[in-house]
Amino acid sequence: MTPAEELRYLILAIQREGNRLYAADLRPLDLTPSQAETLRVLADHQPLSVSGLGELLVCETGDNPSRLVDRLVRTGLINREPDPTDRRHVTLTLTPAGSELARRVATVEERLHHTIETLITGQPVEPTLALLRTLANAFPAGQALARRREHRKGRPS
Repeated sequence: MTPAEELRYLILAIQREGNRLYAADLRPLDLTPSQAETLRVLADHQPLSVSGLGELLVCETGDNPSRLVDRLVRTGLINREPDPTDRRHVTLTLTPAGSELARRVATVEERLHHTIETLITGQPVEPTLALLRTLANAFPAGQALARRREHRKGRPS
């Protein structure tokens, strides 16, 4: 097996197991991982346009996650309002129910991140992150994550 092939399969294995654990923890909240990511991105960056949201999502490719937004609007988790400066565009914000669910999703994420942190304690993580960023930044999902990191740097914690 070449290093590139092994790296690909290791990433795939970790991603599948992480998604399996995450989806299982989200089931009681009646959310998919994509819906949960949407709520969390809005919680961190609202208000956003639909295309602005799409630029920050890893779960969706492209910049127009309309179906995902439509579902969350129908379930009362997201407000969709005409943009006050340009009525051709809409602005997305969380409803009170959406904000509460985003907080619950954050708790689920914290549990998963704690599990990962426990597994990597004592390991040289920074070189691995640098390698993975180099790979991910070559693709739209990785670029979305890079934009989220940049948005977060520009905001007070």
